[in-house]
Amino acid sequence: MEGYWCYWHGEKGYSGVALHVHKSAAGDCPTFSHPEFNFENRIAAVEVGDITVASVYVPNGGKDYPAKLRFLEALDTYAESFAKTGRRLVLCGDLNVAITDRDVHVKERKAKAIGQQPEERELMTRILSRGLVDLGRAFNPDRDDLFTRWPPWRNMRQRNIGSRIDYIFASTSLPATATSCPVLTDIGTSDHAPVMATFS
Repeated sequence: MEGYWCYWHGEKGYSGVALHVHKSAAGDCPTFSHPEFNFENRIAAVEVGDITVASVYVPNGGKDYPAKLRFLEALDTYAESFAKTGRRLVLCGDLNVAITDRDVHVKERKAKAIGQQPEERELMTRILSRGLVDLGRAFNPDRDDLFTRWPPWRNMRQRNIGSRIDYIFASTSLPATATSCPVLTDIGTSDHAPVMATFS
């Protein structure tokens, strides 16, 4: 993409993540890397100034639920390492967990559904406790209809019957400079919509 440093990390037809850094934010090609717990091309990170941005795709868990929990545990340890050093962090992507019941439409709430299990939610809450803020919720504290993913049938997207499983988590010093964080529901052809945070 013209004007961007682009980094793609994935395989055809399966999991993958990408990072695109505008050249106005990094004159020279920045450092792209993968934490040690990366598998199936599910996390890539870039250092831009004093901020690390990580693009994350947490396993769904339907095929291997223990692997999903291990990935979330490792992501928590990763977030904790930034809290200890004070370096600012942004975690963004499909984290495949609805943090609370309000992040799931009432018709989609299922006690045994992966993505809504207590241990997954506890891990997400623990990750946020590492000095991170859920920007989508920070900008929409009272909305119970804020979703990012919808089942691809029966006009669920048009009816807004879905769940919120895509996030932007940012270190606590960053939200003060954020001006918005909408879900772009009219963009995209997948069952997810982009989440876009803007910082001044």
